[in-house]
Amino acid sequence: MAVPAAAATAPGIFPTPHALDLTGGEFDLGDTVVLVRKNGVDAAVADSLEQTLTQAGVRRIIRANALPRDPDRPVIVAGLASEAVVRDALAKARASVPDLPESYVLAARNGLEEGVKGKGLVILAGRDAAGLLHAAQSFRQTVRSGSIAALTVVDYPSMPVRGTIEGFYGKPWTMAERASHIRFLASMKANTFIYSPKDDVFARDKWREPYPAETLDALGNLARLAGRVHINFVYAVSPGPSICYSDPADIEAIRRKFASLRRNDVESFYVAFDDIEYTKWNCASDEAKFGAPGQKAAAQAQAGLLNTIQEDLAKSGHGSLIMVPTEYYNTTETPYKAALREALDPRVVVQWTGTDVVPASISVNHAKDATRAFGRKTLLWDNYPVNDFKESEGRLLLAPYDYRQAGLSQQLTGIVANPMNQEVSSRPAVAGLLSFAWNDADYDAQRTWRAAARELAGGNEQVTQALLTFFDAQHLAPTFGHLPWQPQAPRLKARIDAVRDALAYGDAAEQQATLRDLAQAADALAAAPDVIRAGVVEPGFVAEAKPWLEATQLWARALQLSVRGLEAELGATSKAGPRFFEEADRLARQAAAIEAIPGATRFVGPVKVADGVLDTFVKDAPRLIHGRQEQ
Repeated sequence: MAVPAAAATAPGIFPTPHALDLTGGEFDLGDTVVLVRKNGVDAAVADSLEQTLTQAGVRRIIRANALPRDPDRPVIVAGLASEAVVRDALAKARASVPDLPESYVLAARNGLEEGVKGKGLVILAGRDAAGLLHAAQSFRQTVRSGSIAALTVVDYPSMPVRGTIEGFYGKPWTMAERASHIRFLASMKANTFIYSPKDDVFARDKWREPYPAETLDALGNLARLAGRVHINFVYAVSPGPSICYSDPADIEAIRRKFASLRRNDVESFYVAFDDIEYTKWNCASDEAKFGAPGQKAAAQAQAGLLNTIQEDLAKSGHGSLIMVPTEYYNTTETPYKAALREALDPRVVVQWTGTDVVPASISVNHAKDATRAFGRKTLLWDNYPVNDFKESEGRLLLAPYDYRQAGLSQQLTGIVANPMNQEVSSRPAVAGLLSFAWNDADYDAQRTWRAAARELAGGNEQVTQALLTFFDAQHLAPTFGHLPWQPQAPRLKARIDAVRDALAYGDAAEQQATLRDLAQAADALAAAPDVIRAGVVEPGFVAEAKPWLEATQLWARALQLSVRGLEAELGATSKAGPRFFEEADRLARQAAAIEAIPGATRFVGPVKVADGVLDTFVKDAPRLIHGRQEQ
């Protein structure tokens, strides 16, 4: 008599798949599996599969080229949908891979299901090699404690381009950080990394000069790593501050730069004209050729150069050039946009940052307006979570990726995030952007944010909760204006507001209850830094967040003392209240003096932790109650 399969629950897969259906109960993978794959399965897929299986407790992998006739252990089939053995396996699972780039199917069937023999069948099928790697990433998230649910995942990206642009001012990432980030991008089913750090002098200030051989080799290593995990490595040059558009020598300098990178396995290229003036030319010959400096003349000059470079790329088989215009935000009609729209080769991809440099929201109508303004669908350069501008001074930006409207996938060619100078700390927000770009219709900002914390925590629930508590204290998302587009510390603020309301309107029982709740929140905030330091699986996060973790612990202790002071004032020990408040004030001043890591960001100042929430409450607490009078 067959043993019933265990009940199955839907796993958490991020980005959220377009379709996930449970088809039966869970089954164990056991300690031995048969892995059926052709020799053509690339190393990234093979490595991911073997790592997942090892972590699931599989000790022996028997490799085969065909489906076993009478399997006595679970069988895993991995390959392209076009391969006969994969087609046969998909037929048993009654599944098919969509005819779309990067699409995949992940199907698992237990041995009790119709048409399946033995201990169970798992199929990873990709429409192409990238899709197969995406299937492996979903398989990694589906296996839990050595078991997998019987299910069918049918999935594909909503946007063709999904990734990151290292486009910030300030300290660039190291090559090791870039390599780590590229692997992170692959784990989130991204496909693009754009190299464009503003402080790479050989890409901007000294763009005409060749890279040192050592740097070229390092960029080549990054490009090769990216290629192995199906990430398109794009190199960007920023000649705008000094270029002479009419000088053939400058066009030749760009060609030389790109050729040197092409010899090091870089195949995609980008020319940036952001953050430059078009009220002056850099050479007299530009005025002779294009006329007086101005918006229209600048656009015509840029389009001419870009069209030449695009033609070069087309001849060499390297696809479309990407550019960011001088007017890279808003959709207001101007002579610059009109001239660029008219003159620019339609193959050139145009980037756009939204309705502002750092927009509070981006809607479908905004993107439609951008298409009209630039004469093509744009590639969104989303300036979140970048923290290289004055309003972000002293902040880690750890709020979820939000306020981007479902349906943008129909109006954009894709989205890339401009991250913080802190690579690992950027991941919670970037994970949200990548999930939105993959499936904007089903994107859940809060669930994805929690999943990003869980990844940093290596799946440990205590560390996950500590991270979310810390993230809440770094929740504010600034814009270039005075109003942030995400509030600071919403979870903590709700508890503090409950205390304020209870003191203003509630009875003694409600006051005591809200203070107990706030005390628990303060305890969790005080404990979070130590839990994070001990438990986060990416050590880079702890190093990047060091001053914020230190300040958080001090602010939390100040909050604990403020709560104790209020409790003392409400109780029979009112004389102790002032001592608690004085110590809270001392710790708050100590916390407020902690500086960000020198040189880590463009603007360096005191770190901010739940500012406007924690500091305000610690300051106000002594005035919220006047203790009992002695008789």
